[in-house]
Amino acid sequence: MPLPSAAASASGAAVTDPVRVMIVDDAVVVRGLIGRWIDEDPALAVVASHRNGRLAVEDVMRSNPDVVVLDVEMPEMDGLTALPLLLKQKPGLVVVVASTLTRRNAEISLKCLSLGAADYVPKPESNASVTTSPEFKAEIVQKVKTLGLRARQRAGRAVRLPEAAPAPGTRPTTAMAHAPQPQRTPFARPAAQPGRVSATARPDGGKPGITTRAYSNVAPRVLLIGSSTGGPQALTKLFGEIGPAIGNLPVLVTQHMPATFTAILAEHLTKASGRRAAEGVHGEPLMPGRIYVAPGGKHMVIGKDGHDTVVQLNDLPPVNFCKPAVDPLFQSAVPLFGAAILSVVLTGMGHDGAAGAGVIAKAGGSVIAQDEESSVVWGMPGAVAQAGAASEILPLDQIGSKIIRILSGGRP
Repeated sequence: MPLPSAAASASGAAVTDPVRVMIVDDAVVVRGLIGRWIDEDPALAVVASHRNGRLAVEDVMRSNPDVVVLDVEMPEMDGLTALPLLLKQKPGLVVVVASTLTRRNAEISLKCLSLGAADYVPKPESNASVTTSPEFKAEIVQKVKTLGLRARQRAGRAVRLPEAAPAPGTRPTTAMAHAPQPQRTPFARPAAQPGRVSATARPDGGKPGITTRAYSNVAPRVLLIGSSTGGPQALTKLFGEIGPAIGNLPVLVTQHMPATFTAILAEHLTKASGRRAAEGVHGEPLMPGRIYVAPGGKHMVIGKDGHDTVVQLNDLPPVNFCKPAVDPLFQSAVPLFGAAILSVVLTGMGHDGAAGAGVIAKAGGSVIAQDEESSVVWGMPGAVAQAGAASEILPLDQIGSKIIRILSGGRP
């Protein structure tokens, strides 16, 4: 499918050089639907559509997509086989894996993430469900657009939007659509605190204009981690480093994932950390050295049951459009642990975790945010940083050593 010279916007104006998208799925109905959804966005354009991985691999250099939406189960060549071949031919290609919510496909999707896929989208069980699922449509378009624009930004390219009509007596200028900026959190910026410093060209990943708070001087008694897009890869790396150091406190993780995926993620974290990791169970006491993963479709928080501090699960509505969400976990820990909280916000879209990080910071706890360069998407950690709730903004490969230093009693 040739790339049109310009994509038409709803207003009839043209967008030149939109994000180029290839769709690879053996179901013609799915290819057609996703293609139509993507072409409805003026910043996106479908450049190729294929029924299996072999055709996609053969065509990727000619079509030159920025993003590939890749089905897992296909004849001739499936997504898992095609993925490394696509990335080898076109380094920097963004691949979004789409799969139904079976355990086998969840395993394959997480394997694809470890092989270089940027993200995944859970696909409805049937083609009929695909056509009637607004959630699937919204998620796949959002991820393709956000990750495509992020890739363009990193490559020093941008989607060129149409020129606005100039005001009388002015010269026209070209508007540039860059990757979405971190969303501001819904609470006010915290008041300046003693020890808070200005982040001006710091080597720790801070940005000019972003301020940080002092770390807590209280030894951590719980470690809380929130993540979304790019999170499974980041979590696996992080737990591979901190596993030996977390024997004296419980660790709770909220990763935006559906059911089935979270159970498998916990298994992967067990292997990475050498510690027992499992989905949280309602009412189970928090134990040191254990990793509790919020199960898909439930919010996981911390509460009291007599003298015990326990995991609590609830079926309340989504928070920040997410379930599980990071904010409920972070906020629930403050009355119980206060300044003894060490928390981390890793790569992810949106701003989930920022409000909770602000509550932790206000209580005197510590918050580490992943930096922009090492994040797949700097939405969640960026929102924490913009709100001034972070004690430090670090690349992923420095977060593990920082946690180990803090937990061993060293100065942050």
